[in-house]
Amino acid sequence: MILLVASVSAVALQSPAFAQADTAPPAQQAVGLGDIVVTAQKREQAINDVPLSITAASGEKLASQGIANVADLVKIVPGFNYTESAFSTPVYTLRGIGFYDTSLAAKPTVSIYQDQVPIPFSIMTRGATLDLERVEVLKGPQGTLFGSNATGGAINYIAAKPTSTFKAGLDAGVDSFGQVSGGGFISGPISDTLTARVAVRTEQGGAWQRSYTRDEKLGDRNFTTGRLLLDFEPSDRVRFSLNLNGFIDKSDGQAAQLIGVVPLGNPARLGPLATYPIAPRNNRDADWTPEQKPRRDDWFYQAAFRGDIDLTDDITLTSISSYSRYHNDQNIDPDGVALRDYFYNTTGKITALSQELRLQGRVGDLTYILGANYAREKTYQQDDAGPYDQSTPAYNFVDAGLGIPFFVYSQYARQKFVNKAVFANLDYDIGDSITVHGGVRYTKTNIDFAGCTADRGFALGQGIQNMVNFIRGGAGLAPISIAEDACVTIDGSTLTVGEVQRALNEDNVSWRAGMDYKPSKDILLYASVSKGYKSGSFPMLSASDANQFNPVTQESITAYEVGAKLTVLENTAQINGALFYYDYSDKQLKGRVIANPDVFGPLEALVNVPKSRVQGGEIQLDLAPTDGLRVSIGATYLDTKIKGSFVNYDSYGNQVDFGGSAFPYTPKFQIVTDAQYDWTLSDDVVAFIGANLNFQSDTKAVLGNARATPSADLSAQGGLTIEDYTLIDLRAGLSFDDKRYKISAFVRNLGNTYYWTNATRITDTTVRFAGRPRTFGVNLSARF
Repeated sequence: MILLVASVSAVALQSPAFAQADTAPPAQQAVGLGDIVVTAQKREQAINDVPLSITAASGEKLASQGIANVADLVKIVPGFNYTESAFSTPVYTLRGIGFYDTSLAAKPTVSIYQDQVPIPFSIMTRGATLDLERVEVLKGPQGTLFGSNATGGAINYIAAKPTSTFKAGLDAGVDSFGQVSGGGFISGPISDTLTARVAVRTEQGGAWQRSYTRDEKLGDRNFTTGRLLLDFEPSDRVRFSLNLNGFIDKSDGQAAQLIGVVPLGNPARLGPLATYPIAPRNNRDADWTPEQKPRRDDWFYQAAFRGDIDLTDDITLTSISSYSRYHNDQNIDPDGVALRDYFYNTTGKITALSQELRLQGRVGDLTYILGANYAREKTYQQDDAGPYDQSTPAYNFVDAGLGIPFFVYSQYARQKFVNKAVFANLDYDIGDSITVHGGVRYTKTNIDFAGCTADRGFALGQGIQNMVNFIRGGAGLAPISIAEDACVTIDGSTLTVGEVQRALNEDNVSWRAGMDYKPSKDILLYASVSKGYKSGSFPMLSASDANQFNPVTQESITAYEVGAKLTVLENTAQINGALFYYDYSDKQLKGRVIANPDVFGPLEALVNVPKSRVQGGEIQLDLAPTDGLRVSIGATYLDTKIKGSFVNYDSYGNQVDFGGSAFPYTPKFQIVTDAQYDWTLSDDVVAFIGANLNFQSDTKAVLGNARATPSADLSAQGGLTIEDYTLIDLRAGLSFDDKRYKISAFVRNLGNTYYWTNATRITDTTVRFAGRPRTFGVNLSARF
């Protein structure tokens, strides 16, 4: 019988001591950091006993720092990077390991889990931060326990669990752009064996972008998420958990800022784009096409069921099953102008089924986990582009004498993923101070793909037909005829057009080995070597040539890491540090290929980089020097590099040897600092003040130094560089009646720093995506 899932562990976890330290009034706090309990190895352990680099934070800490989504983790996790992509799919990078492909079906390198239940695609992660007990961010390859597509790491959100007594809470807030948020939870027993928790949250309004060519705003939120948890414990040895969660998102998208115009087609066709004003250098000003306002109409739901059976006092059988469904309908306008240059509507759907069965226990000094996993996902995405009669590529066939302008077309891709795996993990204690670790996972992945670029209205079809028949005539072949609205992707080997169908079947063995030494309860030294894989991938793009749909094969990372976790000064300071080196093979990257015959020049595609590497170090310092004061400082240094020669094409079609180039979206230095001081004003009133600092050094949004010709305008605007920035947030407030009621005020991006998280070329324009401007507001909360 398949037991289905969504709770976090065999025994419901109480709030970790770190969270307790955050919430207890200073008068009751003892000086010291306390213990943090995590489930990074799918069992409960103190964080300082786990030989991994982990960042963990309580739900209250996340809420107080304004961390409302995965992207906000940059405020507390050094080495984590979020990229606002041009096509709505978020991209997450950890320690330099990321995958910039923006299709719905793009598998990440940083896997997201909710109570150990996978959220297999990044586009589905928007509601993961609702009503949390804590979050755990695991760095480095996590392939043995968390499977493929965790080469950068894994993020596990732990939901707050049903309680054995009645509890409830309400939260509300408003910010300076008019965004209103509200939500709450109810938790308690239904019977002696059944407990439940219901949580909801909604965010409405708050348009923060504005057009700099007309009076219009963008950025309203219309997002609602909810979760129902049921825990059933019919006996001391049997536990079941049901998790039903989902979201509805009808929010505005984000518009881009124009920083330069470099035509993809004939410059004489630029028209009004040739004189379009560059966006002002501030966070708010951008532009979009009025009739194609960026907006979502998306929904997601997930049902998960978990069962734990204690076969003996030392052996537990666990089953975790889940089913997820996502629907997408979104207007996307990434070109940064209010013209018909490039925009489209994307629709899609994802279904995902997952089942894990594992046996874990302890025999003498040996702790083990044995398990198997099955996952199946189906995806479909269709992009309907145009009309864009003000785009130079629309006239390419006219200028080549092959047809009429094409103003509309569509592209689609459907994929099926089947993943099967078996795994084992062993930890063996040698005496009281040494533990050796070993893990292995065999994974087999099958991907079936079908897709094409399709004609709409026969303008594009006529141009392709004329071009192909011209080539076929030169080869002595009979002409072909293309039906209206048919696929027009060209198969160069047969000089025909049609839907492209491909399959990719791969397998791999991930593994991990390590040793840790714990001479005392306050010191942990560890060393490990591990190998992880990210599965191969098919792109979703406007493919003129069938070879653009060729998949990239699986990439692999062999990671070496040494680290230390030290508790010092009578538990008032915690120092964690690590040095790491990643040997990277077949890194997956968005690049370009040349069609055969070469009639279009370099065409967008996914490519494998044969050899590259990441090396770096990180340090985390947590301090509790006195009652009520907590300070956290984290820093990461990354040095990434393409090894040897790698010749490909930059964003402007120039052939370049990228050997020696750093990875995109990997700043060399990241620093995150947070401090909060709580003090008692009276028996019932506690005040607090806190600050957060987040620094990232500059990085590139592409490999190498992509430069247009001419490039003067782009150079003046910063081009495809993401400049360094420092963001400072402040918070302060009062709590009453043993922190049952709280009022707080916040300022985010105190200095109104102008920064951006991405820069890219979109047909004729080069654009960037700015971060949020200075925002202040007030939050209220009550607990019963």
